[in-house]
Amino acid sequence: MSDPAFERIYARAPFTVDFLDGGGGDLVISFASIGHDPSRPPAPEFVATATGRGTLGFPRRALFISDESRSWANDPGFAPALRAALAEVTRRRPVTRIAAIGLSMGAVSALVAAEVIPVNVVLALSPQVSVKPGVVPGETRWSEWTSRIGTFARGTTPLPSAPCWTILCHGAHDDLDQAMPFPRAENVDHLIFPDLGHSDLGPHLKARGGLSGLMEAALAGNRRRLLRIASTAGAVRREKFSP
Repeated sequence: MSDPAFERIYARAPFTVDFLDGGGGDLVISFASIGHDPSRPPAPEFVATATGRGTLGFPRRALFISDESRSWANDPGFAPALRAALAEVTRRRPVTRIAAIGLSMGAVSALVAAEVIPVNVVLALSPQVSVKPGVVPGETRWSEWTSRIGTFARGTTPLPSAPCWTILCHGAHDDLDQAMPFPRAENVDHLIFPDLGHSDLGPHLKARGGLSGLMEAALAGNRRRLLRIASTAGAVRREKFSP
């Protein structure tokens, strides 16, 4: 399959938004992590999962949000970028359901996005409960970037309120200090992967083919299928997890 042709539909520093068109009423919004090259803006992530390429008979619409400043959604341009991008997509054709997905910083952005636009489901991989200095004692993994955030819009990462279904996924090796402070809620499924760490989770799910399955189950609202896929990939529900 040839590489998809991205259309840049929004560009106002530090945010860019790229669009891949497709069929159906669903829209998946993928938020980039900090990326691997600090000299370049983060590249689009989860392209196959977001569009359903290789899973669906036709690709669905997807947006890809990149934050060159790596602000963890603290930059004041975050909400205007999201609203403008969604307005452009819906101008072309109505959207019936929205899913947000991200890893690490991207996962935090996906969770915050539900406060800005009407997101139906969030799949958040390794989100930080906070990168604000002093909130999570001893956390310095991302200080190269977080030290540059002038103003934190929030002390901790918000969880979307019902009816938005939220799926949190964390690796137990090094992310429990970030995972366990997230509050429990009826609309939240919190999945812990005992044998994985922060950086292992995304590649592990991709390699097993489980990430696309999780997204399809999430969009369909099929909780039983989602939990079954997660369990097969090694997840334990937080309620049953013992460090």
